Amino acid sequence: MDYPVLYSFKRCPYAIRTRISLILSKTKCELREVLLKDKPESMLNASPKGTVPVLIKNNGTVIDESIDIINWLISRNNFFGPNEYDNFIEEMIKLFDNEFKFHLDRYKYSTRYNKDEELFHRNKCAEILNNLEEKIISNPWLLGSTVSKLDVCILPFIRQFRIANEEWFDSNEKFKKINKTLKYFLEWEVFQIAMKKYPQWKEGDKETIFPS
Repeated sequence: MDYPVLYSFKRCPYAIRTRISLILSKTKCELREVLLKDKPESMLNASPKGTVPVLIKNNGTVIDESIDIINWLISRNNFFGPNEYDNFIEEMIKLFDNEFKFHLDRYKYSTRYNKDEELFHRNKCAEILNNLEEKIISNPWLLGSTVSKLDVCILPFIRQFRIANEEWFDSNEKFKKINKTLKYFLEWEVFQIAMKKYPQWKEGDKETIFPS
């Protein structure tokens, strides 16, 4: 049986949320784990911009933005179900994909940008989290008892933000609810499956079906 092909990188938050969505939608794919410093030619031929994830559908159509892959999966099977907070969810995802990610990169990888502005960018991320903290429930997910598109799409970025300075993040009283949900997310069985380690894919390798 032919499956869609997914080029992925284990630690990339965009790829993480894509793999989680594949699991939740019960969609199998052929997983090709890549190293970003050693991108396979077949991936670059499919998507010259060279970022992950890249999904090649059975008909050859390429989807190379994680949010578009997730929306395609939802269109086939709305595994999240209807949500009264849909407008809020979409607004927050756009905020995290753009403004939060911009500041996150310049905080977490400050040596690549401007080390002197590290705290400025951390504070900008914290402002966004403080605003989110005031609007969420955290019981145990951000919007209640059921995992939502918001959880899947933004928690991988918040995870990265925490990794930059775990002690500072965990001791920050201003986003206690977010931290509570993040810890639940990190212990979630689906996240554990999504973060399973796979060897780097090489042309000619035996296919790896995900989720297995």
